[in-house]
Amino acid sequence: MWAEGPAWNGVGRYLVWSDIPNNVQMRWLEEDGHVTTFRSPAGNSNGNTFDHEGRQISFEHGNRRVVRYEYNGKVTVLADKFEGKPLNAPNDGVVHPNGDIWFTDPGYGSLMNYEGNKGDLLIKEAIYRIDGKTLKLEKVADDIFKPNGICFSPDYKELYVADTGASHY
Repeated sequence: MWAEGPAWNGVGRYLVWSDIPNNVQMRWLEEDGHVTTFRSPAGNSNGNTFDHEGRQISFEHGNRRVVRYEYNGKVTVLADKFEGKPLNAPNDGVVHPNGDIWFTDPGYGSLMNYEGNKGDLLIKEAIYRIDGKTLKLEKVADDIFKPNGICFSPDYKELYVADTGASHY
């Protein structure tokens, strides 16, 4: 139904993206150009990225969590709660060269069942960082209304976050 969170895997030579309402991840293979369903169900994942070890990380609206897909097929939950309360609906993320995972949690996937599972937002929308070594979750900022897209500058000294709240309210 739509394409969100494209991420390129340079080793596997494929592009993965999420179709949130259909609860699937799709994959385009460079080798022959064909598209297949990559993961189904996919937790209504939105953003996708790869860490510096080549493991895919996804930001799931439906399950309100950040996950990493291990080489052996297992799923590691990297974050699903902050201060004992469920995340809103992790949206997009990026990995720093030091291994830290930065992500946004605007709650869009919890506003209705179309993109995830409707539910109350029990914490303020915010930007978070998962420590790459300890996996400890830290809130970085909550002064942006609806933090959405996130990326680093090419030298990794600046973090850019898109606030998409103004266009929705």
